[in-house]
Amino acid sequence: MNYRHELKHYINYMDYLVLKSRLSLTARPDPHAGPNGAYHIRSLYFDNYQDKALTEKINGVNNREKFRIRIYNHNQELIRLEKKSKQNGLCIKEDAILTKEQCLQIIQGKNSWMKSSGSPLLIELYVKMKNQLLRPRTIVDYTRLPFIYKPGNVRITLDYNIRTGLVSTDIFNPSLSTVPIPDKAILLEVKYDAFLPDIMRDMIELWNRQASSFSKYAACRMYD
Repeated sequence: MNYRHELKHYINYMDYLVLKSRLSLTARPDPHAGPNGAYHIRSLYFDNYQDKALTEKINGVNNREKFRIRIYNHNQELIRLEKKSKQNGLCIKEDAILTKEQCLQIIQGKNSWMKSSGSPLLIELYVKMKNQLLRPRTIVDYTRLPFIYKPGNVRITLDYNIRTGLVSTDIFNPSLSTVPIPDKAILLEVKYDAFLPDIMRDMIELWNRQASSFSKYAACRMYD
């Protein structure tokens, strides 16, 4: 497993413009992004009836995890089940590819096939849907502007236009009604392996902005 460091900063639109300009000069755009350098992400997050994932995030529990299903640019041909874990301040992400039919079955609770899928991640989700009563809870939509810097395996993303699908789980509906989170929040995320090069650290320095525990999932659950 590849553990990664992750920093998050809650920024405003002026910060966004400054960072976009700086990073465009030093880092390279993500090759998977569109002509404007950005792409759309939609995630369907899971939680249980006690809101375990939400509560652990709000309380800053050191070792925690969350499951989500994710698609990009409303593409129904590439669907990922992801588990994101945080252990002692380090992050790890595991994923498995789903078909649209499999995704719909999971959303509908028809999950008995998962235990014989051969995928460790699908089997783990199956067990937790049975034992912890994990269920799809909230859709989170946003646009991501990503940058890559090879030394340190650095990935810097600017996430904006963050919106919630409220209680809908209709992940494949491109016309889904969504609501923006307050203050038009923009999130800067910095991920890297063993070290963050000084040039990148200087790039993201924004007038003493402090690292934040801001969570797109938590922000989108406020409407429940």
